Amino acid sequence: MNPDRIQLEPSWKAALADEFAQDYMTDLRAFLLAELKAGKRIHPNPDEWFNAFNHTPLDKVRVVILGQDPYPTPGHAHGLCFSVRPEVRPLPKSLQNIFKELEDDLGIRNTCGSLIPWADQGVLLLNAVLTVESGRSASHHGKGWERFTDRAVQVLNGQERPLAFVLWGRPAQQKGAHIDRSRHRVLEAPHPSPLSVHRGFFGSRPFSKINAFLEGQGQAPIDWRT
Repeated sequence: MNPDRIQLEPSWKAALADEFAQDYMTDLRAFLLAELKAGKRIHPNPDEWFNAFNHTPLDKVRVVILGQDPYPTPGHAHGLCFSVRPEVRPLPKSLQNIFKELEDDLGIRNTCGSLIPWADQGVLLLNAVLTVESGRSASHHGKGWERFTDRAVQVLNGQERPLAFVLWGRPAQQKGAHIDRSRHRVLEAPHPSPLSVHRGFFGSRPFSKINAFLEGQGQAPIDWRT
């Protein structure tokens, strides 16, 4: 990919610029262009592929939530993990479960599924894979995005200020395996999917724990309302 053509927030662009010159990113770009040329529909829209970075500049990141890949349902994904466009109803099951835990934890009842208000407060909502073919979950796994987002996690891990990392499910926990837990706060729980939510996601109280961590660092808590 040509970094000069990438619409990426400046602090992230400076941190990740070298990645765009790597062969794997050239291959990824070729793959995505070929998919589009073949008439396949890709989510989210190309101008939203880097939305997580654009909403949450590197120097503003306080919390990192790691997801897997975008929602494959048309009209849902917009570049922030677990988030959907404001008009989406009903909400995806995983997001419904996240909101249920939030209500149980802090008494906050959200109905809007857009998590942009979180992102704009310093919650980086980063998927491991930034694109997906419509209707085909995990269809863009192994094409290069994982290496790019691994580098982003490495950059975050290297920040001097302590961050809170939220790792829901095994893929996120594997991606965060090398986070320096002596400096950063790492919260792990099963994925909020209906398949695993009852194995320990419910009752994990991540939102109050994140806010307690931030306040312990002398920072304002996150307002989790959407």
